[in-house]
Amino acid sequence: MRAQFVLSEIGVGLRRNLTMTFAVVVSVALSLALFGGSLLMSDQVNAMKGYWYDKVNISIFLCNKSDAESDPNCAKGAVTEDQKSQIKTDLEKMPVVDTVTYESQDEAYKHYKEQFGDSPLASSLTPDQMQESYRVKLTDPEKYQVIATAFDGRDGVQSVQDQKGTLDNLFGLLEGMNWAARAVMALMLAVALMLIVNTVRVSAFSRRRETGIMRLVGASGFYIQAPFIMEAAVAGLIGGAVACGFLVVARYFIIDHGLALSEKLNLINFIGWDAVLTKLPLILATSLLMPALAAFFALRKYLKV
Repeated sequence: MRAQFVLSEIGVGLRRNLTMTFAVVVSVALSLALFGGSLLMSDQVNAMKGYWYDKVNISIFLCNKSDAESDPNCAKGAVTEDQKSQIKTDLEKMPVVDTVTYESQDEAYKHYKEQFGDSPLASSLTPDQMQESYRVKLTDPEKYQVIATAFDGRDGVQSVQDQKGTLDNLFGLLEGMNWAARAVMALMLAVALMLIVNTVRVSAFSRRRETGIMRLVGASGFYIQAPFIMEAAVAGLIGGAVACGFLVVARYFIIDHGLALSEKLNLINFIGWDAVLTKLPLILATSLLMPALAAFFALRKYLKV
């Protein structure tokens, strides 16, 4: 009987404050969708880091004849065969080095034409103006400084470049976007909490006569509070379910179908459905507990029970 009464009061409360309940559902849905989206964005950035950092190469560019005339690092002239051989030998001895690949001037010219063939500069370049280089793959991409210290400024070496620096700029941008989404999420959560508190207070005020009678006949504080807390929890849970729907639909249409980014952007290692599905229980639990706790603390002061 008591359970039936509590459930009937939940339905009455939701119908009485339909507009505010709808506002709570929408704000909770949007804030938790942003919350889940920010978690998935973090997973995506980490997946991309693991994928791309594993492919990072360090390029050791060697001096050519034109560099000897214009670059202070090549003041001693173009790299010699002995210097090239010694550089390769020293690289292969280093424990942080996984593989070493030599790229000749002809190969560098070919790769340049493939990537920048439409550039006006491409027509004026010749293979002998390109730089020979060693492409070095490390066992740990974070150990770039070991290679830079050993070879930067060495005879025959024009420069040592790390591709990881370029990737760090990209990942820094993605992280910045993720933090922006979290800031918006925090604002939406604050709005949702204020709406929940106001909705509960309006509901309690509209039923102050019933709660007064219940207090006079000796009803416990929890029994009086339970319908209001559960109203907030139900509204929040609906919002959480909507947020989960947003994430599933977004993953389906943006990555798999519709925009089909997984097919158009083959170079990006997109997170799978397992990453999305593992976030849904967390979102539902948050959508249930957050409104319930907000209502509980609001009612303690308002009803004074």
